[in-house]
Amino acid sequence: MASDPVVHVIDDDDAARDALGFLLSAANFSIRTYESAKAFLDAIPTTEAGCVITDVRMPEITGLELLRRLKGRGIGWPVIVITGQADVPVAIEAIKTGAVDFIEKPYDAEALLGAVRFALSGHANDARDAQRTEIQQKLATLSPSERLVQEALVEGRSNNSIADDLDSSVRTVEVHRANVMTKMQARSLSHLVRMTLLAAP
Repeated sequence: MASDPVVHVIDDDDAARDALGFLLSAANFSIRTYESAKAFLDAIPTTEAGCVITDVRMPEITGLELLRRLKGRGIGWPVIVITGQADVPVAIEAIKTGAVDFIEKPYDAEALLGAVRFALSGHANDARDAQRTEIQQKLATLSPSERLVQEALVEGRSNNSIADDLDSSVRTVEVHRANVMTKMQARSLSHLVRMTLLAAP
């Protein structure tokens, strides 16, 4: 159907763009692909609304700059950002700039498809308040020591670094980390980061 929402895929890497396009097409999503953020921005007036999946690290206009330009134009399409594993600070900035989610490379296909389904559900932005309350309730169950470890993990710190700062053993930090992941029901470190960002006022 022409009115179906479209997943707009932006990546300057041809192979990565094609692979993502194939995955989405196989899952029966309507897609458009673009080799640059500029090509996507130029196409917006004549293309269908939907959600955007963009790589962060692109020449000329980065994924973060794209978020800012969409916001400046008053375009509220949900944006999912693809980041590298070492890009936690960039992912944090993306969420603060308005991205509804970030997915780490190498991404899990089901996690990415789930993020797209959520983004296209029409509730991605509306659901933030409910999610924020739920996450804040989980954060409130952490002990003071667990909260310190949680905050350090979100900053991308290693267990050894956290142990040094807290004047504690690595084993103790590992126990706190396990407790944090259990209490927060976090599937991964990136999931914990996402939840922490959503909980911020």
